[in-house]
Amino acid sequence: MVLKIFFPQCCNTADSGLLVGRWIPGHNSAVVLAVIHYPFIPGQVKKYLSELQSQTQVDLTVLGSWSMPKEGQEGMDSFLKDLSTIFPQKCWLQLSREIGKRGFTCQVVQNNGKLLQDQEQKNGDDKIILIHYDQRKVMLSQLHPVQDVGQKSDVEPSELRLVFLTVAQSQPLFFLDKYDDGPLKLTHWQSEGREASIIAELLKQVSVPVCIFLTWLLSLWHWLCSFRMLHLRPVLFISSKLSTCVQSGYRAVHFKTVFSPKKAARHMEFMRKANIFVSFLVDIALGLLLILWLYRENRISKLADTLVPVADRVAKELQELLEWLMGAPAGLKMNRALDQVLGRFFLYHIHLWISYIHLMSPFIERILWYVGLSACLGLTFALSILSDIVALLTFHIYCFYVYGARLYCLKIYGLSSLWRLFRGKKWNVLRQRVDSCSYDLDQLFIGTLLFTILLFLLPTTALYYLVFTLLRLVVVLFQGVIHLSVDFINSFPLFAIGLRICRPYRLAEGVKFKVLCQEPGTPLHLMMEINPLKCSSVLQCYRMPTYSCSPKDSWAALCKKLFVGELIYPWKQKTAKTD
Repeated sequence: MVLKIFFPQCCNTADSGLLVGRWIPGHNSAVVLAVIHYPFIPGQVKKYLSELQSQTQVDLTVLGSWSMPKEGQEGMDSFLKDLSTIFPQKCWLQLSREIGKRGFTCQVVQNNGKLLQDQEQKNGDDKIILIHYDQRKVMLSQLHPVQDVGQKSDVEPSELRLVFLTVAQSQPLFFLDKYDDGPLKLTHWQSEGREASIIAELLKQVSVPVCIFLTWLLSLWHWLCSFRMLHLRPVLFISSKLSTCVQSGYRAVHFKTVFSPKKAARHMEFMRKANIFVSFLVDIALGLLLILWLYRENRISKLADTLVPVADRVAKELQELLEWLMGAPAGLKMNRALDQVLGRFFLYHIHLWISYIHLMSPFIERILWYVGLSACLGLTFALSILSDIVALLTFHIYCFYVYGARLYCLKIYGLSSLWRLFRGKKWNVLRQRVDSCSYDLDQLFIGTLLFTILLFLLPTTALYYLVFTLLRLVVVLFQGVIHLSVDFINSFPLFAIGLRICRPYRLAEGVKFKVLCQEPGTPLHLMMEINPLKCSSVLQCYRMPTYSCSPKDSWAALCKKLFVGELIYPWKQKTAKTD
């Protein structure tokens, strides 16, 4: 069986001493984490390792000895070999490096005291493989798919995952460096001085009171939202239709997650918090840029002066369109009575809408001025308010579409029901199927009259329905672009993508090995390198759930709804989160 020894690169030039690490359970592998330098007291080493075991919950032990020849330490090898009796192990590793050679020599002493001479290596059958790894990268990386420490799984973790987990859980071992005045001196990736940042430490100290203050603000917000008046059915109905209210509730959930004083215990929780926090900062930055653009060169006034003429122009175009439909559109012969009734009905709605716009025109600039300030809460808030403004400004088009769709749908279902009457069938409501039925002469006569009336009135109704459906689809397309932009900002994992670009080893998909050294008389030396996770996999794994309003229907279902006159893209948001 092949014995694999994972050896950190930072210990290649370490002074002679003891190898500290862990035997991987269920596998013939050992992970070397550090080298304890000579001189040392064995009792202090055992006490230090027992303290680390209680902190890290990792079975750390002395794996063997490491010998790096120096002047004045000629008898060091024999001294380190005799330590196997003080630190009894199933296998005692004896690694040594000679001057002028790149490879290590490795001997394994079994618990019976016999030395395992790798005779098979001379025949080309390697029994020991030394795998060098970057200790810092392995400690900070996360293998995918993610399996949390406390997560129960029927599949046993692989050998590679156990190696990564051992290095990651042994962080307290790396806190001891050469500047500490303790009795033990170690070599590991941080042994030359603890890696630290003054800015990071200051942010850690400041983040605690800031999180407490923001948590208090969130509790105040939830207390205000708990008023009984806000839970009345009309208020809940209106708030569920407004994109601004939906986005406010979504951000409140985000703030509660990010600014919770509870530390993230798992990798996915930490990544979720980091992605939400970075997304929020980018959202605020984009909102501030929008404010700078809006309030420079008096763009708010120009926008307000443009809005009323544009609304008048749209209303005028609709009037001309209705007048064209009330005549002979494209040379088609319409039912004149129904055509006049529908045309005058819609013209009256346009007249009411124009009056409403002119009544609100003195206040539009002030409204836009305050609406522009909402961008300080983020670009998503500004886009949500823009979607609500578009919905209010095009409410008459929505009403036209609903009127036309309901009238058209009524005639379509009436014609289909009367067509079943001609064939001697009817729709069984209880069993949800078409059954045979016998009709008398009076029923057939009345059905024939109604079918003829509905059939000849259908082209006029269908023309109005077609025109207003196209107008509604234009508005829905514009609002859909806004909603997709808001969902993109809310769900895009910016932190994960930035981590993948700047620190690709943090998100690992696997590892690759390359031959580092293969000298006669020494084991095979391999270099373990981390394969970063693909960007598409990062998006799929760390994309945040959103309150999307995109339809679940397929294109075929949408075309069927359009044909039969059912309403599409109604004003409602899905209450369930979708990935």
